[in-house]
Amino acid sequence: MTRRIDCDVAIIGGGLVGSSAALALRGMGLSVALLDKGFCGAQASGVNYGGVRRQGRPPEQLPLAQRAHAIWPRLSQLIGIDGEFMRSGHLKLARNLADMANLERYAADVAPFGLDLELVGHNQLRERFGLSEGAIGGSFSPGDGHANPRLVATVFAAAARRAGAEVLETTEVTGVTRTFEGFALEARDVVIKARTIINSAGAWADSFARAFNEPVPLARTYPAMIVTEPLDPFLAVNIGMEGGGIYARQVTRGNVVVGGERAAPLDDPDYSRPHSDGVLTIMQRASELFGPLRHAQAIRFWSGTEGNMPDGNPVIGPSATTPGLIHAFGFSGAGFQIAPGVGEVLAELVRDGRTSTPIAPFAITRFVSAPQTGASSSLKKS
Repeated sequence: MTRRIDCDVAIIGGGLVGSSAALALRGMGLSVALLDKGFCGAQASGVNYGGVRRQGRPPEQLPLAQRAHAIWPRLSQLIGIDGEFMRSGHLKLARNLADMANLERYAADVAPFGLDLELVGHNQLRERFGLSEGAIGGSFSPGDGHANPRLVATVFAAAARRAGAEVLETTEVTGVTRTFEGFALEARDVVIKARTIINSAGAWADSFARAFNEPVPLARTYPAMIVTEPLDPFLAVNIGMEGGGIYARQVTRGNVVVGGERAAPLDDPDYSRPHSDGVLTIMQRASELFGPLRHAQAIRFWSGTEGNMPDGNPVIGPSATTPGLIHAFGFSGAGFQIAPGVGEVLAELVRDGRTSTPIAPFAITRFVSAPQTGASSSLKKS
């Protein structure tokens, strides 16, 4: 028997963005259905590195990042756990003079946003942060940190369910149709009628955008991560590298999470697997920076599927073709920190038609010219 649900908002994609939006919308008293084709938080939101950083983001993202920055310390009251959030600081390293010049320019450019960046030299890297070699300086953001994505991404969805959201896992949306009243969504054993839809389907969001005449150049990437055996404490900050190549953090239990390479997609491109050469490359780079990693055992490595946009910025905001459709996807490997702030922004867009946080740079129209609005746009899957 097909179940029928009527709600104010249907959210496609149960990652951290969709789940945080569902929780915020329930706080506003709106009825919500949150759908995921797998399990909430099991894709990029739950398998990423776990960096909670503002440093390194383009200036247009910083208002969002600052909004989210105020949410992370309140996780316990918001979702019931702290998600192992630690305000450790984020240290971005420079390999050479050109990298250091980039960090200096960035610090000057983002000074109005209140990140309180501190430029540090080679001697300070050794004395304050225990770096043995491989960097000539860096930029330190004391207010940034890291958290456990495997906890945070799933518990946001659980909190939304406790708040009254209808959370439907293993429920792939197979059809979306614009109707006179709003939208009709078809999935396994369920039909949902909603006034508003949020497309937060991650690396799969482009199909829903394209169905409403908004094709976007969304690409998939597959980051590779490693975690080591527990080690004695040696790394008190979240580490990144100007230009990429390595990132690392040590958790309270002593394990070190390291990333920096890409995995390879499997025959089913929804999934991927890190390859041995990439794992060895990551560990070699990390051990050049940190002596304790030179003989550490890697106990697990993994990957996930992320949606990337060519300009590195997400798509966030109303559809240009279809009233009632709102997009939020394409976070390009940097969505973990800003996701709780994005959830609040999406809830404001639904309730008020506008948001207090600037999002104009993330409009979907930067990629396509909007065709005529039509009520017949739809997605159908066989």
